[in-house]
Order: sequence, then C-alpha cells, then structure tokens
Amino acid sequence: LIQMFTPALAMKMPRPKTLLLISACTAVLTIILKMGAWYVTGSVGLLSDGLESFVNLAGAMFALLMVTIAQRPADADHPFGHSKAEYFSSGFEGILIIGAALAIIWAAIDRLLHPVPLQALGWGIALSVISSVFNGVLAAVMLRSAKVHNSMALRADARHLLTDVWTSVGVVGALIAVPLTGWQWLDGGIAIVVALNILKEGGHLVWHSSQGLMDEAIDPEHLQAVENVLQRHTNEHVYFDSLATRSAGQRSFAQVHMHVPAHWTLGKAARLRRQVEEELMAAVPGLHATLEMLPEGSETALEALEKTQ
Repeated sequence: LIQMFTPALAMKMPRPKTLLLISACTAVLTIILKMGAWYVTGSVGLLSDGLESFVNLAGAMFALLMVTIAQRPADADHPFGHSKAEYFSSGFEGILIIGAALAIIWAAIDRLLHPVPLQALGWGIALSVISSVFNGVLAAVMLRSAKVHNSMALRADARHLLTDVWTSVGVVGALIAVPLTGWQWLDGGIAIVVALNILKEGGHLVWHSSQGLMDEAIDPEHLQAVENVLQRHTNEHVYFDSLATRSAGQRSFAQVHMHVPAHWTLGKAARLRRQVEEELMAAVPGLHATLEMLPEGSETALEALEKTQ
C-alpha cells in the first residue's frame, strides 16, 4: 500500500528545495531568538544553542545548492546524472556540526571552570522554547518529505534540526535546574553534554554520506520489493540472477540478468523484459532498472572471469 500511494504522497508533500528554503529562513529566525536569549541571560548553554543555529543556516544553504545540482539532467560528463551531490550536502553538514560541537565544548569548559550567575532566565527559557517549536515542526515535515522524495540532503538537514531541538531541551533543563540547586556549574556542564550529543550526530551524518558515495545498496525495504517482482516472473523457463543495486541520492539503480529459453524470439524476450522493468520501476519510485537478456544456462564473460579468480 505504501508503494501504491507513494507517487500521490510525493505530489502533496513539499519539494526538497522548498523545505530547505524554509529551513534557511527558520534558521535566521531561531538565530535571532537564541542569541537574544543568550544576550539577556549570559548563559553559555544558550550561546551554544545559538551557535548551532548558525550551523543550521549554513547547512540549509549548502543543502539547497546541492539539491539544485542534483536535479540537473544527465549530460555527456555525467551520464548517470548528478544525484550524488546530495551526499556532499550530508557530509558537509556533518562536518559543520562537529565544528560547532567543538566550539561549544571550548566555551563550556571555560564557563565550567569560572561559573557566573545567570540573569533573566524567564525570557531566556521562553525564547529558546519558541525557537525549538519552530525547529521541531519543520524537522517532522522534512523527515516525511525526505522519505517520500528519497532525499539524503533533506534527511540530513531534518536530523540536524532534531539535534538542535534536543540541544534546546538540555539547555532549558539546565536553566531551570541552576536556580533550583544553586549549582552555577550546571550551565557549562549541560553545554558539554549537549555538545557531545551534537558531535555524535555529526559523525553519523559524515559516515552515512561516505557510505552513499561508495555506492551503497538500496535500502532493505526497496530491495525486497525488487526481489518480489523478480520472483513473480520466475518459472521453469525464466529466471534471474546477478542482481546488483546502488543508491544515488533521490535516484537508485538496479541491474540484473534475465535468462530465457534460447529458442525464444528476440521480440518475445524483449516484451517480457520491458514488462519486468516497468513493474520494478513502479515498485520502487526513482529506480532505473536495467535487465540484460541471456539464454538459459549461459553466463557473461565477467562472470566466467570471476569464477577463475
């Protein structure tokens, strides 16, 4: 049912470029709110939260650029298209997150060693909560759209926004705890904990980006959909082997050998191949399926070579 309604959902969900533009505008708004919260309270925790919003803005702008490049059609220099540009966006955003986390830790250590009283906590908490609501709602919409459009750049930006939300939760918790306990060092301590969580998220994005650039296979759900189509057409005369898949941003590729009886006419075999290719592309949106026809029992020169190695 999900596969059946995915094309309809794709038409209703905002496009990645639209959401990334909204993300950039939201980042500007949250920067104003969070830096205002830091200004009135003097909290290094809120400062760390505000610094991450600058990273959100840079990440959203770079993601917007990469999505624009990824949507360019294939050309002579890039016959398989430009869709892998989205992985650069994810890696860049991950590096930005790691840099922000290290900057936060540096500032937090100084505050941890030299705690100071916090001011106007009510205003600081209110501004931080408002900005978190904006980021949380936007991240939820972006994650849904990323799944529908299979956009790595959109998914990375959404995960970054969610990290920002949890950062704000930790910071607000510290702001509430400081006056209740009298422990001024909590401001710097919570900032360090938050930074370590941000560091982990940045590492995850960089790792996932590297896997995509190394031609990672399509996700298990889509791979199962491909195998189901091939299984429906497998019988005593027709069978498939050597299935290979790879992901490339919003596009994915699958190639497989289709073995048919040697006495079949080329026209008959071609009609079956087209039917299978159409079903594969319907089962997995954005899939580019390629079937190589071979007579029963035969193998390619590459397969024969691999057996001797």
